[in-house]
Amino acid sequence: MKYLWLSQSIQHPWKTVLFSMVLILAASVGVKELVFNGDYNIYFEDDNPQRVAFEKIQAVFNKNETANILIVPKEGDIYTPRTLQLIAQLTEQAWQTPLSIRVDSVANFQYSWSEEDDMTVEELITDPEDISSERIEWIKTIVGQEPNLRDRLVASSGKAALIVVTANLPEGDKSLANAEIVNFIKALTTQFSPQYPDHKFYHTGVIFMNSAFESEAKADAQTLVPLMFLVIILVLWLMLRSLSGMFATLIVVVTTITCAMGLAGWAGFDLTTATVNVPTLVMTLAVADCVHIIASMLYEMRQGKNKKEAIIVSMELNFKPVLITSATTAIGFLTLNFSNVPALADLGTVTAVGVMIAFILSITLLPALLNLLPLTTKPVSVESKNDPMVSFGEWVITHHKAILPFTLVIAIAATAASFLNKINDVPIEYFDQTTEFKIAADKQNELLGGMSTIDFGLFSEVESGINQPEFLSALQDFVLWLRAQPEVDHVASIADTFLRLNKNMHGDDLSYYRLPESQDMAAQFLLLYEMSLPYNLDLNNQLNIDKSGTRVSVTMKNLGSKEFTEFEDRAEHWLKQRAPQIILSAGSQNLMFAHIGEANMNSMLKGTVVALVLISLILVFALGSWRMGAISLIPNLLPAGIGFGIWGLYSGQINMALSVVLSMALGIIVDDTVHFLSKYKHARTAGKDSVEAVRYAFKSVGHALFITTIVLTLGFSVLTFSTFALNADMGLLTGIIIVVALAVDFLFLPAFLLIFDKKDFSQESEHAKHQLDKA
Repeated sequence: MKYLWLSQSIQHPWKTVLFSMVLILAASVGVKELVFNGDYNIYFEDDNPQRVAFEKIQAVFNKNETANILIVPKEGDIYTPRTLQLIAQLTEQAWQTPLSIRVDSVANFQYSWSEEDDMTVEELITDPEDISSERIEWIKTIVGQEPNLRDRLVASSGKAALIVVTANLPEGDKSLANAEIVNFIKALTTQFSPQYPDHKFYHTGVIFMNSAFESEAKADAQTLVPLMFLVIILVLWLMLRSLSGMFATLIVVVTTITCAMGLAGWAGFDLTTATVNVPTLVMTLAVADCVHIIASMLYEMRQGKNKKEAIIVSMELNFKPVLITSATTAIGFLTLNFSNVPALADLGTVTAVGVMIAFILSITLLPALLNLLPLTTKPVSVESKNDPMVSFGEWVITHHKAILPFTLVIAIAATAASFLNKINDVPIEYFDQTTEFKIAADKQNELLGGMSTIDFGLFSEVESGINQPEFLSALQDFVLWLRAQPEVDHVASIADTFLRLNKNMHGDDLSYYRLPESQDMAAQFLLLYEMSLPYNLDLNNQLNIDKSGTRVSVTMKNLGSKEFTEFEDRAEHWLKQRAPQIILSAGSQNLMFAHIGEANMNSMLKGTVVALVLISLILVFALGSWRMGAISLIPNLLPAGIGFGIWGLYSGQINMALSVVLSMALGIIVDDTVHFLSKYKHARTAGKDSVEAVRYAFKSVGHALFITTIVLTLGFSVLTFSTFALNADMGLLTGIIIVVALAVDFLFLPAFLLIFDKKDFSQESEHAKHQLDKA
């Protein structure tokens, strides 16, 4: 027998199955080592410039990872004794939040005013049980005047108020800490809900966004993978009409997934919002391998061969194409390691390992199982004219001269439309409109402003430098410029505190609502104010220890990544022109995501070039022809161009996940081309002309390509049910590209071969001709 491993699988199937199961079990035990990591930092390398800048700002000033409670009265506004009492009570209870270091709200806002010759600093709500109408009007007036309250903690319309809980999360995996905080705050609002049924509570902030990332990933794992199994069972039954074939495929699929995830666990990989998709991806690719082998086996059995002979012929015919497609698919996924996103690199590595495991099991365990399981089929005529695939092939052969220019025009037009796409990463938009977090974020955006933020750190590099009139003047100008920008909803700055303190120290004379005139005066005012502040409500979130720098926190509309980075550049340029002596740094989670999309796309383009070179060399070697290798590149590239063109017309928005689809889908696309060309070349080397070779390719492999396309498309389509946009969009675009790939290989490729492949192969392989005649 030609292949020793095949001989072992056929002659000793039970030994093969038992030996395979021992190895599979050993690998699969590693699944217990997998730990879920829902931290958003999994998307950023340790030396990512935006991450470094953000962590520097976090280290210099207090952390600003927050969990927010948005309180919305169902009727009226917040300026009632009942609502203000609720805000005060919730603010007090929120201090018990695990890992909390600060709680801010309108209730405990430290407002200062002049009282005779002294300055008084006091919370706006001192006694929640006794809030008079006069006190309410006073609070309302202050909210209207105070920039650090209006549209930050209280909506200017009065329709909502925000309680901001700032937490000191641990370094590394924050999943457990996030869960602890989220559960506490949700329990807290649940406790207050029965007492205040006339109010609605929403949860926003970075901590709740992290929790949403994790919960969405876990929901996908619990729902999409079982759904995928169901899809596979139904599709295999409908397409193969073989219970044994379906069962053998499921065994290979399940063991492939457990092996891949187990090895990932042993290797120390985390389960993340990205790698949670590995089972679905590996599942679809493992099915593709099995379908090609089983479909060919059933085809041979229908020609009169017994089961063992059919398995041998199928394996010998499909070994090279399945190896090529597995290798090229693995290369496609491995190029995700060019990504600047560690989570996506992990996805690529683990999936590539899974693809190769699927290949090994499909050529060892699968034939052994097929040999053991009962399997029969009815013989049919080789030239059955009722076969729809044969009929379709005849149609393509008849009309190929019209098909080629038509498909070229469509391909060029669709590829041109790909330039309509724009990179756009908005983390909040990753979530479906029905998710709890997205509903809360939209409500906050509607009533109070966006959730996107940028922190600017302004440094004088001189101790107490922030008190210098020149620094304060530049700071105030920068704040005013920021507030004038159309993208900005709110700006929080120590400059507003200095304006109020100067007024306070001059008997609350409005004409003194300006910056202090000297450094000594500014320093004295600031010191007096800080000494009046309670513990944990100091200015450490705005000033560094030696008072050489300050943080300006900007809340912005939920913009696309391009607009976000352009705003950052514009702000840096403005301050450099106005005050070049001030050192500026910018950082935030939103800014990190804004930069990563474009950087990731650039790195993925490099990865795709590498993948194309490697895949081309493999195809040239495997097909034994430089010409065939070159021809294969066209149908391998067109589907991606057309697919992204369709996406440009459909959406036009490329997020972080879609930037890797090209590299990921490239290996999958090769599957169709390799199988079609390998059968075509097999016929050509047997002495057939291009017409007969195309006819043979459709007859021998057309069904398998159609089935695998259906399975892969439905497999990736399952991801579109995800309420997490990164997964849903990736599944939809990949599914589109896979369908387009089949259309290219069934229309463009045969038409191209029929017109341009005129070379005579008749003398190249008498052995191949003999094999073809036997088949």
